[in-house]
Amino acid sequence: MTEVKLKKGEPVEKAIRRLKKKLDREQTLQQFRMRRRFEKPSAKKRRKEKAARFSAMLKERYADD
Repeated sequence: MTEVKLKKGEPVEKAIRRLKKKLDREQTLQQFRMRRRFEKPSAKKRRKEKAARFSAMLKERYADD
């Protein structure tokens, strides 16, 4: 479980901001949203292929030639 301890004299809003950043880095919310509903295996494969194509395109675009 992800925890953020409130520092002495720290506003709650700042601690909440730190918690949100920590959750983003750990990808906790993204995993939760993905598992909220069933995803067909074909849809999962299609999503992963799309992400791989995008990643390959970025690597190709920014490769040092």
